[in-house]
Amino acid sequence: MGCAHSSETHHALSLESLGHDVVKLQEGRATGEQILEESLAADALVFVHTHSWSTPGLELETVLRILNRAGTPTLTYHLDLWRGLQRQRDLDRDPFYRSIGWFFTVDKLMADWFRQKTAVKGEFMPAGVLEAECYISDGPSEHANDVIFVGSRNYHHEWRWRGELLDWLRKTYGSRFTHIGGDGDTGTIRGEALNRAYANSKVAVGDTLCIGFEYPFYASDRLFECAGRGGAQVWPYIKGVDDWFTDREHLRFFQFGDFDNLRDNIDYLLEHDDERENMRRAGHELVKNNHTYRHRWQTILDTVFS
Repeated sequence: MGCAHSSETHHALSLESLGHDVVKLQEGRATGEQILEESLAADALVFVHTHSWSTPGLELETVLRILNRAGTPTLTYHLDLWRGLQRQRDLDRDPFYRSIGWFFTVDKLMADWFRQKTAVKGEFMPAGVLEAECYISDGPSEHANDVIFVGSRNYHHEWRWRGELLDWLRKTYGSRFTHIGGDGDTGTIRGEALNRAYANSKVAVGDTLCIGFEYPFYASDRLFECAGRGGAQVWPYIKGVDDWFTDREHLRFFQFGDFDNLRDNIDYLLEHDDERENMRRAGHELVKNNHTYRHRWQTILDTVFS
């Protein structure tokens, strides 16, 4: 089932928190025959397919076809972006993307594509945060700073803005800035350590892959992770994100590519402690009450079994 912090593990934990029994099989190890046998005895198959991975034994396409004919729902919930990236070619090359029954995706345009171009039922479903990790820690953090960025620098080659953003933050805020990430200042931190870093830092600057600064209705899970874990965040404005968060109440939006606007928003929060802390609390409460993976999975199940 992957590592403890993988999306598939979070999906399984969220389903269990809703009272469901989950049989966990690791892609690449479990054979197609095993997957088919377990799925025929279950209410549904949730398959979180990883790019370039394969299933030994009976081909996955065949497994899905048999299950679909048997009336067993097959579904996936993915947090990644395909369109506009090199891996978009997977949609034509990998039969999984034409064989799964339901594809819940954080990319609304991809959900529309499934509905319009394939027999797959594409559904838009934003990311979230694991309910058990959605809290504001009161413990100290050795990684906290006035300004932080959480995530990797070496991202998709189609997204050069990430490196420009990190260089600008370092140049502008110097020792007041910390890059939290595997290729950053701290190495990868997760769990309670990450909650502490968010809660003890004054401002968390966000980023999400947005082709041309105008790709709508797609946001990285960091948007919900940061607020849910108690971060006071400045986030790039993307069409659709204001359906979930209200500017200056739950976070502050800045205009993609506009460093002057970004600096104005960061500096404002650094200088206005009460407003920042009220925003931190409001963002956290919003996510806790509406945007955990428990909420997401309840909606998914209601959709599939309606």
